[in-house]
Order: sequence, then C-alpha cells, then structure tokens
Amino acid sequence: MKRFVFLLFFAVFAVHTHMYGQNVAVKNNLLYDLTLTPNLSVEVGLAPKFTMDLQTGLNLFTLGDNKKLKHYLIQPELRYWFCERFNGLFVGAHAHGGQFNVGGFKLPFGWIPDMENHSYEGWFIGGGASLGYQWILGNHWNLEASAGVGYARITYDKYHCANCGTLVKSDKLNYLGVTKAAISLIYIIK
Repeated sequence: MKRFVFLLFFAVFAVHTHMYGQNVAVKNNLLYDLTLTPNLSVEVGLAPKFTMDLQTGLNLFTLGDNKKLKHYLIQPELRYWFCERFNGLFVGAHAHGGQFNVGGFKLPFGWIPDMENHSYEGWFIGGGASLGYQWILGNHWNLEASAGVGYARITYDKYHCANCGTLVKSDKLNYLGVTKAAISLIYIIK
C-alpha cells in the first residue's frame, strides 16, 4: 500500500514539470466535512485543458457509544476542461483506495441496515468517471460541484457489535454506484 501511495503521489506532482497560468488549487470538500472528516484536495494544472486532482480524507474519531466512521481515502482524478482550467464544465476519470473501520450507527435510506449493531473493517480500491462544474467567486476563490459513478472492490470483516471483537464473517463486495460527491470551496494559487 505504501508503494501505491508513493507512486500515486509521484504521478500527480512529478510527471509534468511545465505548467501554465493558474497552476495550483487547494480545496476543501464541504460535503465531506459533514461526516466530520478532515479533508484536503490539491489540483495541479498539467496543460491548458487538463488538471490532476488529488483528494485525501482522514477520519480518526470515535463518537459517543463507540460510533465510528474511521477511514482514510485517496482519490486522484485526471480532468479535462471544456472551457479553461478551473472554470466551467469538466469531466474526469478517477481512481480511489483506502481503509475503513465503521459501525455503531444507522445509515440513511436503509443502506447497510445492520450497521447500528455491527462494525465493519476493511479496505477498498476502484475507479470511476465524474462530471463537475466550477464557478469563479473572486480573484482567488472558486466553488465546485461534482459527482462521479464507478466501481469499488471492497474486502471487509464484519463484527457483532461496534466495540466487540466477535467476528461474524469475512467477505468481498463488488460495488457499482456513486464513488464521488463534492461541493468544494477552492483557493487558487496564482
């Protein structure tokens, strides 16, 4: 996993040395903040209509009654801009990977109905495609909305309760669906 993270970091920041105009944007996903997950994205200009975005998130918190949504996420994305970089409509191709330890609460829409009384630990890897739009708010500030769909291969262990150690099962899951959702506040470094 360390090798994967290093290669990903190298690919995003070291492959392309010549940059244009607006070169770097630092972002915070406000939707991710709603899960109490500190997150940061860095987007780097590669060519007049291409950028590389690297989103990261890390949640190490355990709430009352051992409720937890502990995880880390790394999600690089190559973007093509229809107008100019950091302005207007874009499409992207992303990969993602991370680990999780979640449980002790009820999820909306009946998703994973037994999570309130169980915990899940594991990892995931996958990829997908996204569509988004950025609005210029000021000289250095933008707002972005984006969503993506794709695939994730999830390997997990299920435990009887959020703080117990009794293993119920180990399994794998092939997930197809939403793999990205963001409303991000952006600071552009010119």
